[in-house]
Amino acid sequence: MNLFTLRRVLLPCLSLLIPGQLLSKPSTLPPEVVVVLYNTEDENSKRLALHYAKARSIPEDNLVGLPIPAGDEISREQFNQKIRTPLCRIFDDRSWWVRKVGSNGQKQPITLKRRVLVTMRGVPFKIARTLDTIPEGQANKRPFTPNPKGNEASVDSELSLMGIEGYEIAGQIPNPYFRKDQSLLDLANPGILLVSRIDGPSLKTCMRMVDDAIAVEKSGLWGKAYLDLSQKGKGYEQGDQWLEEIALMNKTAGIPCVVDRNIDTYVTNYPMNDAALYFGWYSHHRNGPLLNESFQFKRGAVAVHLHSYSAFELQNPDRRWCGPILAKGATATVGNVYEPFLSLTHHFNILYHRLLRGYSIGEAAYMALPALSWQAVLLGDPLYRPFRADLEIKLSDQEDRDYKALRHAQFRWGSDEEALIPKLRTYANKANSGIVFESLGLLARANGKEEEANAFFTAARDKYSGKADQLRQDLHIVDVYRGAGNKETAILLLQKIRKNNSQIPEEKAVNALLNILDPPSPPPVKLRQKR
Repeated sequence: MNLFTLRRVLLPCLSLLIPGQLLSKPSTLPPEVVVVLYNTEDENSKRLALHYAKARSIPEDNLVGLPIPAGDEISREQFNQKIRTPLCRIFDDRSWWVRKVGSNGQKQPITLKRRVLVTMRGVPFKIARTLDTIPEGQANKRPFTPNPKGNEASVDSELSLMGIEGYEIAGQIPNPYFRKDQSLLDLANPGILLVSRIDGPSLKTCMRMVDDAIAVEKSGLWGKAYLDLSQKGKGYEQGDQWLEEIALMNKTAGIPCVVDRNIDTYVTNYPMNDAALYFGWYSHHRNGPLLNESFQFKRGAVAVHLHSYSAFELQNPDRRWCGPILAKGATATVGNVYEPFLSLTHHFNILYHRLLRGYSIGEAAYMALPALSWQAVLLGDPLYRPFRADLEIKLSDQEDRDYKALRHAQFRWGSDEEALIPKLRTYANKANSGIVFESLGLLARANGKEEEANAFFTAARDKYSGKADQLRQDLHIVDVYRGAGNKETAILLLQKIRKNNSQIPEEKAVNALLNILDPPSPPPVKLRQKR
């Protein structure tokens, strides 16, 4: 499809604006406010710090190296002696803050010249619970059993309060930046630091996270969103509600959004192609698409799976979630090193809303976080802005053209679907776009128009050339029947699909679904013969 046809279908607008631009534009965090902390006992930690500082033009004076014990976990005493106290001394000596004793008797910053702290791989990320706070019989167990007054924490969360003296260590401290919708630089009382971490399964992964953030924010993050609800009933409604709100935000933003509302997570090797955004829960270890050896998130992806200990082994590419998500190509994620309790972890809906508004991942993550001196970590470049509010996107660009057309169309006609859908259908036919036909199917399904959705999914399957993308359309149709309670038809379709997709890794998704909907009979019990 040439540029002339594209303009004729979507009207002669040469560039589009992300919806967040209608509001005030979040300001960019300058590199001068960023401090980089690395471990001088780990050569790769210093190497990563230098790479990040150069990539972001962070002043050399803002790099801080400290001799820190090796390992994932550090004691509270070690944390204070080896990290917090010397780091506070550096902030004092270099006049990076001014601290005074407030009316509550606590010494705390009243001005901050350095607002962001980025810890490097090689700096421990967990503070162990002090032994006298561990319940009897739990001293040698990891992770710890839940304890709302435990003093275990993530190193980064504790460092966010390092300028405040005398606060209660056990339990959590309310985050003053929670639910804000303003730049970190505009906070009236800047008593906290925004702390992020560039860490993951390998040095190579960490280097890539830095490079991808800088490269992608120049042209914006484009692709599909995948949401995986839990739907497990009482006690889980809050997390599912966050994801339902994200689904609505994607609809408003013109981002194609695949939503799994089944009690099971995305099945093994689900064909999650073009995954720029992923939010899901609740399983202990990586599963679904992340089990597919060939799966990779789209460059620049923000991907999060909520689980109590998702970051407990964040350098492991195979266990829990943070490590595997980063190993599979994501640029940023959030997680928890110990039990955070649902209401005290990152609120996905706030995090995503602020990202779409154009804030950095660092600001968005802290606006979404209720508690500090607690269990959360942000993994990625805190300055990364996947949806920059000042980004101009030209429809003449060939890269990610269909995703740009979708967002442009939503911006122009999203309030009038009677105009929007014919425009997109015409574009999809002229551009032979499986992406747009699939998006029309997802939109129809979100509107409760199941037959129309299946027709669009069928059209998308015909337009896609990749077998995994074609399979996903078939699985959409199966899910329509499954959602309507027509399990028999869903099973028959899956059996038919299995015959046509035996040569691709994603075929395992078909078998996994069949095992859920039509589980095989248990093997017969062998009776012992009497002697």
